[in-house]
Amino acid sequence: MISASIAFVVLFILLFLGAPIAFGLLFVGFAGFAFIQGVPAALAMVGQVAFTTVLNEELSVIPLFILMGGFIAVSRLSDDLFNAANAFIGHLRGGLAMSTVVACAGFAAVCGSSFATAATMSKVALPPMRRFGYSDRLAAGAIASGATLGIMIPPSVPLLIYGFMTRTDVGKLFIAGVLPGLLGCMLYMGAVTWTTWRRPEEGPPGVRSDTRERLAALNRIWGVLGLFVFIIGGIYAGIFTPTEAAGVGAFMGFVFALARRALTWQNLRAVLLDSAKTTATIFVLLIGALVFSNYVDMAGVPRALGDWLGGAAFSPVVVILFIIMIYLVLGCFLDSMSMLFLTVPVFYPIVAALGFDLVWFGILVVTLVEIALITPPVGLNVFVLHQVQPDISTRTIFRGVMPFVGADVLRVSLLVAFPAIALWLPRFMS
Repeated sequence: MISASIAFVVLFILLFLGAPIAFGLLFVGFAGFAFIQGVPAALAMVGQVAFTTVLNEELSVIPLFILMGGFIAVSRLSDDLFNAANAFIGHLRGGLAMSTVVACAGFAAVCGSSFATAATMSKVALPPMRRFGYSDRLAAGAIASGATLGIMIPPSVPLLIYGFMTRTDVGKLFIAGVLPGLLGCMLYMGAVTWTTWRRPEEGPPGVRSDTRERLAALNRIWGVLGLFVFIIGGIYAGIFTPTEAAGVGAFMGFVFALARRALTWQNLRAVLLDSAKTTATIFVLLIGALVFSNYVDMAGVPRALGDWLGGAAFSPVVVILFIIMIYLVLGCFLDSMSMLFLTVPVFYPIVAALGFDLVWFGILVVTLVEIALITPPVGLNVFVLHQVQPDISTRTIFRGVMPFVGADVLRVSLLVAFPAIALWLPRFMS
């Protein structure tokens, strides 16, 4: 455990010095493994991990879902999603902010990037909210927070990675994320309601749409809604595996972009390059995390922590609360992917040994990772939004997301108190 403690200290020093998380994990994992087993064994382990990871058929879902998201993102879907949500709830007090949350959830779910969602929706939703007199605090908070929902609502790359790292069924993880994602969306809308109840001037009501306008708005998004239902419904019913669903989704995303006449040669090249870069980044991260995980397992960290927790006679619920506190603290200093790759190899063996369902724990972890995207001082969604809208200070955005952070804390509490929120739907999978 002494060598493991030194390894964690070195890793955190590298991260705070600005080293990429992938290379930090790879370096520390390799050095620690070499210290225990020798350099030749460490070199062989790194080569084997890289080889098997790149050729793993299960991981082909990552580039395919990213490609699907890229095709849908270039189809100007963000405008249509916002207009559809606004047509139904925009006339309420705070309705435009609620519409932004719903549109962010839908767009982030299909494009797979909370950063892209924050940047895109700031251009779509911020102008109408300002036109109707919304405060920058509420408007920016709704955009930055709503964009986090995409990493929970399937298809979700973080859930894919968690499933691979813990050998958990990805299909069950996808289905398990549906209700918590919808719960998060409703709680965010509740945060908007609470904010405008306290300060009505921050979110005045918009214009009420008639039935014809609502039907016209729905007509613009039926295609992507059908694609989402087809993919998730197919996985749920056992018609196809997540890998097959990813292939179908990528093809249908291509057809969707063609049908909307949004896929020029320039856009096609940009989508393919962006998908390749994103996939390469995720694979390098994953290889580094698996090397680090092998060292952590070799050093006996999960076993030692489990023995310590058992000797201290902590109840399983106390252990979960302790893990949640660690995630909340780390979220103030690390980005979401760093947290995922750093903590899952350490915590999931302990959680499994305590008898908790790893599907439920995966949903809990991704929810905590979502919070890290908007908590100070390293809430990346906040800084992405500030870069796109430099006239809104990061202080204003952080103040705006605080009610949404409170909603996330409530969601975490509900997931711990009622695990069935995540586990009910997977029980009925074919």
